[in-house]
Amino acid sequence: MSAAPSPAPGRSTPPAVAVRDPDEWPAQDKTLNREVSWLAFNHRVLELAQDERTPLLERVKFLAIFSSNLDEFVMKRIGGLRRQLDAGATSRSLDDRTPAEQLAMIRERVLRHQTEQAECYGSRIAPALADERIELVGYADLTEEERRRVEGWWRLSVFPVLTPLAVDPGHRFPFLSNLSTSLGVMLRAPGSGDPLFARVKIPSALPAWVRADDPGAALTPPADAPLRLVSLKNVVMNNLGPLFPGMRIGEVAPFRVTRNADVERDEENADDLLEAIEEEMKQRRFARVVRLEVWPETPPRLLSFLMEELEIGPEDVYERAGPMDYRGLFEIASIDAPALRDPPWRPVVPARLADDGADIFGVIREGDILIHNPYESFGASVERFIRAAARDPRVLAIKQTLYRTSGDSPFVRDLMLAAESGKQVACLVEVRARFDEMANVQWAQMLEKAGAHVAYGVVGLKTHCKIALVVRQEPDAPGGLRCYAHIGTGNYNSMTAQQYTDMHLLTCDPALTADVIEVFNDLTGRAAPRDHRRLLVAPGSMRRRFEELIDREIEHARAGEPARIWAKMNAFGDTALADRLYRASQAGVEIALNVRGFCTLRPGVPGLSERLRVVSIVGRFLEHPRVFHFAAGRADPAQGEWFIGSADWMYRNLNNRVEVVAPVIDPRLKARLADALGAMLADRRFAWELGPDGEYERPAPGPGAAPDSPEAIGAVEWLMRDAIQRAD
Repeated sequence: MSAAPSPAPGRSTPPAVAVRDPDEWPAQDKTLNREVSWLAFNHRVLELAQDERTPLLERVKFLAIFSSNLDEFVMKRIGGLRRQLDAGATSRSLDDRTPAEQLAMIRERVLRHQTEQAECYGSRIAPALADERIELVGYADLTEEERRRVEGWWRLSVFPVLTPLAVDPGHRFPFLSNLSTSLGVMLRAPGSGDPLFARVKIPSALPAWVRADDPGAALTPPADAPLRLVSLKNVVMNNLGPLFPGMRIGEVAPFRVTRNADVERDEENADDLLEAIEEEMKQRRFARVVRLEVWPETPPRLLSFLMEELEIGPEDVYERAGPMDYRGLFEIASIDAPALRDPPWRPVVPARLADDGADIFGVIREGDILIHNPYESFGASVERFIRAAARDPRVLAIKQTLYRTSGDSPFVRDLMLAAESGKQVACLVEVRARFDEMANVQWAQMLEKAGAHVAYGVVGLKTHCKIALVVRQEPDAPGGLRCYAHIGTGNYNSMTAQQYTDMHLLTCDPALTADVIEVFNDLTGRAAPRDHRRLLVAPGSMRRRFEELIDREIEHARAGEPARIWAKMNAFGDTALADRLYRASQAGVEIALNVRGFCTLRPGVPGLSERLRVVSIVGRFLEHPRVFHFAAGRADPAQGEWFIGSADWMYRNLNNRVEVVAPVIDPRLKARLADALGAMLADRRFAWELGPDGEYERPAPGPGAAPDSPEAIGAVEWLMRDAIQRAD
């Protein structure tokens, strides 16, 4: 398969104007608001749900992802801004907005996007599902026989789980757990005119959708009839009588609460990091409510009661139509209907790893290996590397970082096996990985019980790098030992490796492995930040090295030599690097960034960033690699310098986290990176391009685009075909 073309130009280049140093520009003229940019990213997810070129059940999935993303945004970002506001903070963002102004701006956009989501669900998705014989019906739409079956199932499988909680002088207002959906019920006792409030929680342990014909069965389409589904919430709403015998049931409305997850942590004064994390979990569970979601038809009296009890104002109430919790649509998206989803993809095994009986260490000695999952198999490469090390009697030591891993992690099992067999195993488990804290604590405790040396991170820094080291006895190696390393862009997580794109380097290059040894020693021991031979490590050398690489491109441009910066990351939000990139653009460096999520850069601004282009790809897989390329005076993108690693260009990654970025030296692997990133920058199927106003547009393929080019079919499809061809 031919290499991907160089990225086509984006929006038309503005006419040249007088150039001013970026330091002279007002911050709001060169910086986009981070929160608005993130909401724009999530809107791109919503647009995929509306795109009729996307298979129907994939569109359903994107509706659910949109809500899941928004939940996390509310907990972290709105929660943080709300905490600032409560503390009386008046500091302004880089685009000159106070916390109150940002919250108002966020609210307006969230409400607009949620209205768009509800319209998409009600007017497009639900009718399209019905056309495919998947009917999402209301309780009133059930036939008499369906209602009899549903009510029978409710009595046996739902009623025993429900716990009605009344509020009166003898019963306090109940605790509402984060992201829980409840029913607010107004009751009256016989002979009493005073209404009483009761809360019924919709059980999250039960399916969100049930079959009308067989409520306890899996959501498998019957061969001879439509698959008719009713939501659990509607089933409970229409069967409240047995929960409140003898009471008159009045108004009923669903609601959902979201709590602040941005709680403060004092690590410096904590005697035990694990105790500090456990205390943070308690604080988060009982943190203040920052969002109350209700139906537009919610009775005013019921809404006022909830607002008073939750101590929130109108600005914290979000009306939304459709399902109260759109995350339940993940169940619909998983229905077994292959014709309604993307064709299945099975990651290919790279040609060099095709012989699963071969010694993987011998394969690595033949040359570095680059893996791009899920196009290529994570299991046959990274998992195999650690599995082989755990079982190889010649391996003396294994060291690894764990940030987020899967529920039944093969990495944890292999590390435990290695420790139990007498190998020295050292593992850095980052217990501050947001929303995975308790799972990581449990993994750490299991590893300790197996005999592994476990460190819980560096005080004040989150360990985000993805590295592993294997020390092996080999008689032909200097000193009888050879080291092997894995350096990746994504987590050691076998589940997300099927859904996220990431890149991994397997190497025994002595210069790289010596650096990895030092990084692990720094993590488990004590050391001041230092420079390394090859690796870029944060905090320490990484920021300075990236600045030097950008400055070098500026010098090449001024000398009339090829000057180019390509980079791919999840997010961009570092003001110092932004100003350096603006100077590079002003000097004539061609800059193309692939930033999946939020980006605070303003590309295409006359006199500031005319040669700076930003694209975002949102599609079948979550784009997760961090890849960096600097031309170094070379015209061919397959040459120059290439790096992969764990760090986004964010202040937190470069200053407040332990990150590792590694150079890719092998010319063959550089060419592969050039092809992959070139395909992503050329994509016109799933790419959006950022304009200077902060808005994203979907450019159409050019009239001369080849039918099998990434410009026409998208980078994902192109990379799938490329992976198959490489394996063959």
